[in-house]
Amino acid sequence: NASSVKEFILVGLSENEGVQKICFVLFLFFYIIIVAGNVFIVITVISSQCLNSPMYFFLSYLSFVDICYSSVTAPKMIADFLVENKTISFVGCIAQLFGVHFFGCTEIFILTVMAYDRYTAICRPLHYTTLMTRRVCSQMVIGLWVGGFVHSMLQTLLTSCLPFCGPNKIDHYFCDVHPLLKLACTNTYAVGIIVVANSGMIALSCFFILVVSYIVILVSLKSQTSEGRHKALSTCGSHIAVVVLFFGPCTFTYIRPSSDLSEDKSVAVFYTVITPMLNPLIYTLRNEEVKSAMKKLW
Repeated sequence: NASSVKEFILVGLSENEGVQKICFVLFLFFYIIIVAGNVFIVITVISSQCLNSPMYFFLSYLSFVDICYSSVTAPKMIADFLVENKTISFVGCIAQLFGVHFFGCTEIFILTVMAYDRYTAICRPLHYTTLMTRRVCSQMVIGLWVGGFVHSMLQTLLTSCLPFCGPNKIDHYFCDVHPLLKLACTNTYAVGIIVVANSGMIALSCFFILVVSYIVILVSLKSQTSEGRHKALSTCGSHIAVVVLFFGPCTFTYIRPSSDLSEDKSVAVFYTVITPMLNPLIYTLRNEEVKSAMKKLW
């Protein structure tokens, strides 16, 4: 690597001191909710005998990934609201880039697998127990972790091999591909195309699978009773809400070449902080089984 830059300066969400103090309190509160809410869901699923279906198995993994995903960016962002010198080392920056894409891509795969699980449970109920065994679920989880790792390694290697010789000011609150490409002192057009194609292919293909799954589910619900329809929609409703909250901002950021970084970092707040915070609330408020299991645990 021919880089002369040893550290980067993160601009953050705002350079106004008053706004930074408000953001510190607000995002610290958000992060506490993220960790507490998702840890509580993981503990509830592990300790409850009635939450042993594949849906809750994947939900516990989703909550674990949410904690990790937010922890890659949120603590640094919160700490930077209180300091004047918002620096991050080159190695730290690349590590953060890897973590964001690793856990972000893994979350996309988990949401896709959860949609397949709902499709199997509603459209093929007689084959559900043979199709979604604990062994199959474990293999799916291993597959999505491997998929997230491969995607993240590609993004990280392409970015870290670029030469950075100044300036070193990143217009973001964490290290991401688009802000770093703008700082590289070489032509990044080809790398930018590969990065967008890689992220876009994953986001679009997973979103396509999700849409097809729910179209098939909605069509099959016509033949079911009103009680069965209501139960199916209540479990699917939570998942659809999370998919919209996560895929919308994520697709907006990574499916196109970035032109406005200040716009990108505002959108990034949704998929790095807001969605992980809302996931526990969405799944507990709309799911009676999780609520009753939480009451027993409490």
